[in-house]
Amino acid sequence: MTGTPFEPLLERAGIEAPLRARLARYGELVLEANSRFNLTGAKSPEELVAHLLDSLTIVPYLREPYVDLGSGAGLPAIPVALATGLEPTLVEATAKKARFLESLFDRIGLRGRVVAQRAEFAAHDADLRERFASGTARGVATAPAVAELLLPFIRPEGVAVLQRGRLDAGERTALEDASLVLGARLEAEAEIGVERRILLVRKLTATPARFPRRAGVPEKRPLCS
Repeated sequence: MTGTPFEPLLERAGIEAPLRARLARYGELVLEANSRFNLTGAKSPEELVAHLLDSLTIVPYLREPYVDLGSGAGLPAIPVALATGLEPTLVEATAKKARFLESLFDRIGLRGRVVAQRAEFAAHDADLRERFASGTARGVATAPAVAELLLPFIRPEGVAVLQRGRLDAGERTALEDASLVLGARLEAEAEIGVERRILLVRKLTATPARFPRRAGVPEKRPLCS
């Protein structure tokens, strides 16, 4: 064991030794950086381990190439990459967070790319638009807003994987309608415990060029809401 609380906590959660050690190292780096600037709301090993485990629940739904928006501390993309070997593209607009993410690749032995831009701008880059087989955007805005930000990155037949908490009927209907506008459909839902769920939005056709709308608009005025 590393002498930190992370490995015992991960062991009790059933994480096997090789992955446990790598996740523990990642957790240590996140909390170290978090003491210097606001990287994540998780302030203790116990709180952060809950996020690590939640990140791993989406592993079965992801394929390369894989993009994650609003990566922040690297959740869920870094735990996913440690568990699977996927090489993520991380889109993070905050400069300090983007620099931290870039440092992680060398420090924990991962390959990947950091794009230091807002998703609204990056999604209109020809090198990024509709290039990915799967994508995530954890904890960002409402479900329709996440769909508008994420689906332009996903290629037809790819899937946007949305991690959500409770989802009322109005938000679900708005997500279904927004997905259709964006060239996709809500394909499936998996419940993870009492208050967590994974929504799979399958891309069917190219997203209209006007999406995502200009910076801040998807969150302020979600599609179909």
